[in-house]
Amino acid sequence: MHIHILGICGTFMGGIALLARAAGHTVTGCDANVYPPMSTQLAEQGIALTEGYDPAQIDLAPDVFVVGNAISRGNPLLEAILDRGLPYVSGPQWLAEHVLAGRWVLAVAGTHGKTTTTSLLAWMLEDAGLNPGFLVGGVPKNFGVSARLTDSSFFVIEADEYDTAFCDKRSKFVHYRPRTAILNNLEFDHADIFADLAAIETQFHHLVRILPGSGRIVANAAEEALKRVLERGCWSELEWFDDPAGWSAAAGTDEGEAVFRLAGEELGRVAMPLAGRHNRANALAAIAAARHVGVPPAQAIASLARFEGIKRRLETRGQAGGVTVYDDFAHHPTAIALTIDGLRRRASAGRILAVLEPRSNTMKLGVMKARLPASLEGADQVFCHTAGLGWDAAEALVPLGERASCHASLDDLVAAVRTAARPGDHVLVMSNGGFGGVHEKLLAALRAAP
Repeated sequence: MHIHILGICGTFMGGIALLARAAGHTVTGCDANVYPPMSTQLAEQGIALTEGYDPAQIDLAPDVFVVGNAISRGNPLLEAILDRGLPYVSGPQWLAEHVLAGRWVLAVAGTHGKTTTTSLLAWMLEDAGLNPGFLVGGVPKNFGVSARLTDSSFFVIEADEYDTAFCDKRSKFVHYRPRTAILNNLEFDHADIFADLAAIETQFHHLVRILPGSGRIVANAAEEALKRVLERGCWSELEWFDDPAGWSAAAGTDEGEAVFRLAGEELGRVAMPLAGRHNRANALAAIAAARHVGVPPAQAIASLARFEGIKRRLETRGQAGGVTVYDDFAHHPTAIALTIDGLRRRASAGRILAVLEPRSNTMKLGVMKARLPASLEGADQVFCHTAGLGWDAAEALVPLGERASCHASLDDLVAAVRTAARPGDHVLVMSNGGFGGVHEKLLAALRAAP
């Protein structure tokens, strides 16, 4: 089968491209925004990319066009496909029918921590010899790719609640039909498609409804929204984590150590490769889910020590002039606050200079602007890139006083960081996009600084 993917450089659609290629299909694709790590992965796999959405691409005559959810009506290639009555399908539906069917799917859902928890779970199964397939919204360093197809019956997937495609407004995860599901947390997000938190809770309820009775849900007991979801109905086995009566985790006596317990009984302890309470909770959820497919908790805990992290999750991009530059995907206020806290715990000495691009659709709408100052409170200085925003970021960040500055020009932002930075500082870049290659621009500016 020849598939042509619209929006191929998104992490999810790029993952589908890798899986389809591994399954023996011919894969081509197009996108308007091409940046690493996905563009690099696709090039390494020999997958041909076309820049833009020229309708002439229909002459490639694929068996089916696979349409990503970033593609909207009015897109010239999509309009040509519809006008000519050519076959098309959403990414999640193609994945469900051609990859996930017949497999034991382990799905990780939640507003935050999906990529980290999915990566941890895939690694725990891999380290236990189960050779899982997976699709992650990032690149786990233990694997070096965001997606992999194997002959294993197990498949681990990051289960996003965002909508499926222009033609299907259900959440992506309802297509996956998991047997094991982690419900990590639940907050309001994606204001461009959901009216309020209750609307998202309904989508999570739809996910719960499709798990089999022999399936298992691993849910966060600290999340009232998830409790409301499960009160609407639960037909599968249910285990709670972050719960003293169920699965729990706490900091150990040694620096960075985590202690994991089930019903109060200690299961094991390990020096965590990821900082912060939220990452202990992510690891705990993965340990509980791994047990459902036969991985003993002690084995899963031991695997944590060999987890190498994820690209774009507090990833060190380089050092220059005594300043360290990090990259992180955080773009929601809760994630921003957790990321800053995680860096503070990892690097207790030195200032944190937070560089933020409010790029997500929710951020661009300004829905979260009132929460931004509190989320950035842990940073010593804040530099906000304001290009493309429809609201006044400088006004929103007034509570931070002189610690915050806003810059419409990327070059001006880089110059401001360069001027402010001094040896020992930590520059934390947070964006869910490529951010104009700001990481390398910052490092080059720091190297050139007197």
